[in-house]
Amino acid sequence: MYAIAIHGGAGTLPRAEMTPERETAYRAGLAAALDAGYAVLDAGGTSLEAVTTAVRILEDDPMFNAGRGAVLTHEGIAELDASIMNGANLAAGAIAGVRHVKNPIELARAVMEHSAHVMLIGSGAEEFALERGLALVPNEYFRTETRKAQLQRVLTGDTRPANELSALGTVGAVALDRAGNLAAATSTGGMTAKRYGRVGDSPIIGAGTWADNASCAVSATGHGEYFIRAAVAHDICARVAYGGKSLAQAADAVVMEHLVKLGGEGGVIAIDPQGRIAMPFNSEGMFRGARTSDGEREISIYRDR
Repeated sequence: MYAIAIHGGAGTLPRAEMTPERETAYRAGLAAALDAGYAVLDAGGTSLEAVTTAVRILEDDPMFNAGRGAVLTHEGIAELDASIMNGANLAAGAIAGVRHVKNPIELARAVMEHSAHVMLIGSGAEEFALERGLALVPNEYFRTETRKAQLQRVLTGDTRPANELSALGTVGAVALDRAGNLAAATSTGGMTAKRYGRVGDSPIIGAGTWADNASCAVSATGHGEYFIRAAVAHDICARVAYGGKSLAQAADAVVMEHLVKLGGEGGVIAIDPQGRIAMPFNSEGMFRGARTSDGEREISIYRDR
């Protein structure tokens, strides 16, 4: 059994604001990432490579809040965060506040595999990226016209509905490979108009990302401050490992109950060692997809489709 699940962020557009053209584009982006990640697993590749591949494709798609098309800070700059975790040995890598790394998930993986550290930030992370030969780009590469317009509306206090992805967006993937190993990866541009070097849950191991072959792999998306406070990704897997809960029970308890009580909006994708997948969310929608080796394939945005 092998399987993969992906997400392109929670807090989607209200259904009334989603045009058919944009929905088609979102679904195409999700399908490209889902199928590419699945192809890695189908060919006998590792779960780490599968989640890296899927997230990298989503980072390159300007429809989503990660990599190119990431939301902008108060100063109009793209600052990117990412993390990855290997369920086989609990190795993890994370980066935060980078401005020039084309694919942040690749740098997070390099931190995990080629450094003695778990998290690198800012200029130090980019110096390490140069040493590893990763692709760097001008910050303008990430800054799309849609995100520039979104920032201006926020800065001027305009709260009218805008036909674009919510600022709660993040991208991520979780996978189980043929060898029974789990992995999780998450990448984001953070929150629109963020200030003071703000970092959310996406690069925080245990909050936005967690993977352990003994329980599950999780990638989260939503209002990061709440996900950090609730240690969402780790809490779900701990409920499986120590509480005897099924993956679905654990994920629902954290996302639909605990987070709601705290006031946190968002969702997760999660997978267990048997390839069972859970994708709960408490927002209006969550861009998501899943594919398994027994032939199941799903791409959805709202609860019913």
